[in-house]
Amino acid sequence: MQAEAVVFDVGRVLYQWHLRHLFEKLVTDPARLDMLLGEVVTEEWHFEHDRGRTLGEMVPERIALYPDFEPEIRAYAARFNETIPGPVPGSHALVERLDARGVPLYAITNFGAEFWAGFRPTAPIFDRFRAIVVSGEEKLAKPDPAIFDLAARRFGRVPESMLFIDDNRANVDAAAAHGWQVHHFSRADLLEADLAERGLI
Repeated sequence: MQAEAVVFDVGRVLYQWHLRHLFEKLVTDPARLDMLLGEVVTEEWHFEHDRGRTLGEMVPERIALYPDFEPEIRAYAARFNETIPGPVPGSHALVERLDARGVPLYAITNFGAEFWAGFRPTAPIFDRFRAIVVSGEEKLAKPDPAIFDLAARRFGRVPESMLFIDDNRANVDAAAAHGWQVHHFSRADLLEADLAERGLI
């Protein structure tokens, strides 16, 4: 089936995201920075917020475990947008081209609800999207098949009619197993070639 709509992931597809980008500004000792990112404020711990846990639960709990890192843990909650240094090169131009051709655009993102509320107003590219499923709002996260089922219902389209783009192989494989067309993202130029081959741009 020809893909009729395109569904983007956000982090590392449309926007760069690195916890290190914030903490390099705050921590000058390399050993402390490595411990912070490797043990304290990790992507695995952050994923709990993506799945729906609140910062009000997570932050005090983490400070109790790592009291010496209280300033950095609080900075994670207060300055999260600084972990997002900017767009992934080339990706926004592809969104604009798809939109100009009238291709319906959607997104499924693993993003904490509180952080999304702070980030979304800074990102006008999403004005082009018809709907966005945010994991933290739904308390479901990729690669859980349930979030793909929810998205298909919300978007009002069968999975086979949509191209799902994500940088995470587990997410791509989960979508493919549920009938979605998929692109495993690594670079915008490779995505551009795939979109062109599919007749979408």
